[in-house]
Amino acid sequence: MRTLKIEPLTKEAFAPFGDVIETDGSDHFMINNGSTMRFHRLATVQTATPDDQAIISIFRADALEMPLTVRMLERHPLGSQAFIPLLGNPFLIVVAPLGDAPVSGLVRAFVTNGRQGINYHRGVWHHPVLTIEKRDDFLVVDRSGTGNNCDEHFFQEDELLILAPHQ
Repeated sequence: MRTLKIEPLTKEAFAPFGDVIETDGSDHFMINNGSTMRFHRLATVQTATPDDQAIISIFRADALEMPLTVRMLERHPLGSQAFIPLLGNPFLIVVAPLGDAPVSGLVRAFVTNGRQGINYHRGVWHHPVLTIEKRDDFLVVDRSGTGNNCDEHFFQEDELLILAPHQ
C-alpha cells in the first residue's frame, strides 16, 4: 500500500481537479458604495443540462479514524461540487484525475488552510468529505436534477492507499 503525501492546497497544484476558492490572489472590486470588496467568480458551478439547478446545502461531517485506508473514490458526472468550510478549520482532500476509473498511482492528497474552499470539476474522482476536526460544517454547492450523479469506484486490494494523520 502506498502512503499518500499530503500537500498544501494551492491553485496551481489543484487546477487539474477543480478550483481553489480563496481570496488570496483573486480578482476583486469594490461594491456597495465602497464598503464591500467582492472577490468575483472564484469558481464556476457546472451542470449537465439546462434543467439542472445549482443548489446550496450544509454538510455536517464527522472525522474518520486515521490513518485512513482509502478504499474508494466517487465522482459526480453531471455537475461540479464545492465545499466551503464554515468553521474555519483545515480539511483534507483526496483526488484523482478524470477518467473512466481512478488510477491509484495518480491519487493525490491536499490539506487546506481553513480559509480555502474547493470546487471539484464535473467528473473528477474524489474521496467523500474528510474533516480533521471531530465534527465540522461545510457549505456545499452542487447540482440537483435527474439522472445518476454519483459513481463510486472501489480499489482492488493491491491498489489501496493510506492517508496518514495530518501533522
